[in-house]
Amino acid sequence: MSEQASTPAVNAALLARESVIPRDATILVAGARGMVGSALVRRLQAGGYTRVLAPGRTELNLLDAQATAAYLQQHQPQYVFIAAAKVGGIHANNSFRGQFLHENLAIADNLIDGAHRAGVQRLMFLGSSCIYPKLAAQPIGEDALLTGPLEPTNEPYAIAKIAGIKLCEAYNAQYGRQYVSVMPTNLYGPNDNYDLNNSHVLPALIRKAHEAARRGDAEYVVWGTGTPMREFLYVDDLADACVHLMEAGYDGPLVNIGTGEDVTIRELAETVMGIVGFNGRIVFDSSKPDGTPRKLLNVGRLHGLGWQHRTSLREGIALAYADFKARFGA
Repeated sequence: MSEQASTPAVNAALLARESVIPRDATILVAGARGMVGSALVRRLQAGGYTRVLAPGRTELNLLDAQATAAYLQQHQPQYVFIAAAKVGGIHANNSFRGQFLHENLAIADNLIDGAHRAGVQRLMFLGSSCIYPKLAAQPIGEDALLTGPLEPTNEPYAIAKIAGIKLCEAYNAQYGRQYVSVMPTNLYGPNDNYDLNNSHVLPALIRKAHEAARRGDAEYVVWGTGTPMREFLYVDDLADACVHLMEAGYDGPLVNIGTGEDVTIRELAETVMGIVGFNGRIVFDSSKPDGTPRKLLNVGRLHGLGWQHRTSLREGIALAYADFKARFGA
């Protein structure tokens, strides 16, 4: 595995890029303890930024509008990355629909409006590729937003993210802010959630394959039919893309962030098996939902802005599995 692939966030050539952000600027990463937020903090610190605010939930309750506004007024960040969200896989999204809609609406509104009232000019809101219609033409371009029905299983989460995008656009139009939205594809990597009740597909596959191998099982069960196609991006690549856009002073419409490459869930499960070392067979549980048949992002706009991913899927899964073992003592 190359050094570049194993430490994408500290690639020297990338850190040498010119930036419109002063290295001593105050930068808030909301959701800094999560997988995406912690990757953003790593990337910013590796880039030499010395005043990165990374509050946890005990320091900043993003569901409390007054507390969020007070924090922003007190610390006066010049740049804000919104990586905070209530997230989960198909089961969690479908089971806790009200909670997903309410909490994600509150987080977006409290942070975007609070940032505006605190005088923050530059902000980046991280959405999700689930904002696009279930049957959108593939690969999905940014102009597909609001052109068709959403995937029902994660509709509440998607609606909250769409509201955040539109709130950024409205504040730009009314107040002259520079609030940009980016749409990441499916993410994985260090600090991921491996709870089988509410995790996403890739960490769930890693844990299932690992535990099956440890027990010596002959098979392991994968939800759905194995036929849906998904795109996956290593989280440190996402963090670098976000910082790249902010450093470049990007001030345009929403941007998809992904690899432009996808695999079937069967292919993904087989890749995980090979990396984990599980030699049994896969059993697909077709009684469980597949979700959207295919979800591949068109990343032409991102490539035109000078950024492409660097971590291959196999390399990224190996890094994620090493993190899993380190965190859980496996």
